[in-house]
Amino acid sequence: MKKKTVHIISHSHWDREWYMAYEEHHMRLVNLVDDLLDLFKEDPEFDSFHLDGQTIILDDYLQVRPERREEVQAAISAGKLKIGPFYILQDDFLISSESNVRNMLVGRKESERWGAPVELGYFPDTFGNMGQTPQIMKAAGLIAAAFGRGVKPIGFDNQVLEQSEEAYSSQFSEMWWEGPDGTKILGILFANWYSNGNEIPAEKTAALDFWNQKLADVEKFASTSHLLMMNGVDHQPVQKDLSKAIRLANELFPDYEFVHSNWPTYLEAVRSDLPENLSTVTGELTSQETDGWYTLANTASSRVYLKQWNTKVERQLENVTEPLASLAYRVTGEYPHDKLTYAWKTLMQNHPHDSICGCSVDEVHREMMTRFEKANEVGKYLADDALFELAKVIDFEGQHPFVVFNTAGHSKTGEAEVEVVLERKLFKEGIPEKLYDELKTQPKSTYKVINREGQEVPAEISEEEVLFDYDLPKDRFRVPYMKRFVKVKLFLNEMSAFSWESFDLVLTDDADSFDNSSVSNNESMISGQTIENESLKLTVNHNGTLSIFDKSLNKVFKDLLVFEDTGDIGNEYIYFQPKNTKPILSTDSPVEFSIITDRAEIAEVQLKQVLMIPESADELLDEEQKKVLEFRYRNAGRSDKLLPLEVTSKITVRKNSKKVDFETSIDNQMKDHRLRVLFPAGLTSENHEADSIYEVVTRPNVMPETWENPTNPQHQQAFVNLHNEEYGLTVGNFGLNEYEITDSANIALTLLRGVGELGDWGYFPTPEAQTLGRHTFNYSLEFHGPAYERYETYQHAYVAQVPFSTVELTNPSAEKTLPSAGKILEIDTDKFAITALKRRESDNGLVLRGYNMSGQSLSLALEEEAKLLNLLEDEIEADSQTQIAAHEIRTLLIKEKNQ
Repeated sequence: MKKKTVHIISHSHWDREWYMAYEEHHMRLVNLVDDLLDLFKEDPEFDSFHLDGQTIILDDYLQVRPERREEVQAAISAGKLKIGPFYILQDDFLISSESNVRNMLVGRKESERWGAPVELGYFPDTFGNMGQTPQIMKAAGLIAAAFGRGVKPIGFDNQVLEQSEEAYSSQFSEMWWEGPDGTKILGILFANWYSNGNEIPAEKTAALDFWNQKLADVEKFASTSHLLMMNGVDHQPVQKDLSKAIRLANELFPDYEFVHSNWPTYLEAVRSDLPENLSTVTGELTSQETDGWYTLANTASSRVYLKQWNTKVERQLENVTEPLASLAYRVTGEYPHDKLTYAWKTLMQNHPHDSICGCSVDEVHREMMTRFEKANEVGKYLADDALFELAKVIDFEGQHPFVVFNTAGHSKTGEAEVEVVLERKLFKEGIPEKLYDELKTQPKSTYKVINREGQEVPAEISEEEVLFDYDLPKDRFRVPYMKRFVKVKLFLNEMSAFSWESFDLVLTDDADSFDNSSVSNNESMISGQTIENESLKLTVNHNGTLSIFDKSLNKVFKDLLVFEDTGDIGNEYIYFQPKNTKPILSTDSPVEFSIITDRAEIAEVQLKQVLMIPESADELLDEEQKKVLEFRYRNAGRSDKLLPLEVTSKITVRKNSKKVDFETSIDNQMKDHRLRVLFPAGLTSENHEADSIYEVVTRPNVMPETWENPTNPQHQQAFVNLHNEEYGLTVGNFGLNEYEITDSANIALTLLRGVGELGDWGYFPTPEAQTLGRHTFNYSLEFHGPAYERYETYQHAYVAQVPFSTVELTNPSAEKTLPSAGKILEIDTDKFAITALKRRESDNGLVLRGYNMSGQSLSLALEEEAKLLNLLEDEIEADSQTQIAAHEIRTLLIKEKNQ
């Protein structure tokens, strides 16, 4: 009989920050790697150690032990230390599509500086797995993926739960994993978790008990004669007597061969022994066939401010800085690869699951805010630098010329804001206070904005102001000055993707006018509490809900914009409503209505409602938390003391637009609760769609019979959609990553969730997770007709997250090499969602990346010639560069005109 081989892989799953602050974990990491390097020298039988798939661990260690760099390099070169292929171990769903790929690009580059990375997609503790993992891994040359969650139910303190066979998506720990595009890779499930070979006994009696149990557990799910034992767990020190323990195991169990193995060896062995009857799992793996309690999807609403900041920085780097820097390269011949990599690495340090998921102690998330700010500051600096270079060479003159850029991958309607300097006085010209007074006492003028054809453009222009400012020239000392300026808000309609247009602020001839509102504004959209444009008629009801009549559909949607508050006695991972409590709804509160703006281009109104909310959970919750009582068995309720929660919402409707924008603000002084906004769709549908990672994913509205959790929270990026064949609605958002479909036809968008403890395996109070203080939430609603029209609303949700960029033209003497209006590239996106426009590091070629949102193939309308790249941005052969299969991710190298 053939012996079974037991592959023992040493590792330590390294959460850089979690139940302790980063530096506390960091110091323990130094101890671990010190011991590991010493053990390599002391025990030649110790085969290797898997460094958790993330190269940042090397950086962390060498910050403290730079003198051991050569030992680290020697261990990697000898195959003792297995590294990569990622930079960090990310959460799939709470970071953008591009962030997932940049983690792989940076990790691959870092790995190759040291040696060869392990060709394995490693997701040991990711809180669910994105459906496009097979395509992403294969397009990066990785041969398999290993993961712990999404297929089997994992419970409290990472316990593998025993449930009915219906709770398992695969009978084996090995399976084929198929993505929505049809790509398949080998999937390895840690069926007994990634600690099933931890702390192997080196004493006979203990070893017999250990192996009898562990072998039975692993053989229950193994499809081959190669059994995987993971020798490690979270922050586990290296087992120094492992070689002795393996020798003993071979003596006690002669029918097995126990080997100290590694991932490359194990994968080669298991792939050569796979049976024909392996199961195939498809799409995203998020434990949807379990009882529903431990999907950990509620981390999408834990510390929502982190998600909002993450979206802000991702949009800055991906959709503003990189496109502008790519255009500026045509002028300067330089692209800031290293600075962008620094910004990306700083941002990605916030992307591990315990970080971005908001499920760590307060100290961790305070440090995250500093990283967000740093990455954003670098992104803004590089964008401003690109705008400065572009402003020199754009060929347009006028009284006060400026340029607007739409750096989004689709046409955009909205408002662009620019500060236009009318006059400046340098400090070298006089005393600052006198310069200020001189500018302040200048006669006030009125202005208007015109385009390149001299036609007046709708705009709001502020009164003149005077303030201090300064320039920092690249070739001389700083230049302080006083400036006289106005702020211009420009109303733009359907500005093309990746384009720029020039405008001029000019003096008007109307000396009697002083409102500085460019273009006659006799038209009005608001009558009473109703806003009406060409597409819809929106009425604010007495209870704060909206009724919207869609003119093209000839249909009224009612009871929109209901705020719902419920108690939460769960933790940072899991929402749990107190038993025997009911939601508090805004429909029980009257609304205060006021008009902010009413003009032909835009209407803005403000709604105020006051909800009376319990100040916290009752006193029992504190005791139950200290007992480390699992949330499902808690009996705490809500406090009897009520506090007022004022909910203020600005509603914006634009000319010719079917989209309604919302900006809701609160001052949260309540604890242990969740606030959501509800949008009834008024339709029947079995499924819905949501924006995920390189995928518009289809999810069921009704859960399987195994589901016990009364809620079913889900992840999203920019939008969620409910539709039937006749019509539907899309709810967009900015950094609000959690939603739920309730009663099969209502979209519930989570705005805020406040809890007081981390949860999981101990008692870790997190008072800052109550998210007290002021918050602002941005989201939108757009209706569409037949199902094929929904993709346009998806594109609108994407571009709503990307601001216009503006710059003044202040250097008339420079050589003009760019026209007054143009496009970085000419592309018709339609169902193709663009995620990146950047320069390739190897040759500065222009890289375009995106994906097919639909389940049908499409032809990309691209004027420029292109070559096909993989996700590592290496050229590959293809029959067609612009014919894109259903759900395909496509990366192209654009041949630029005149380049």
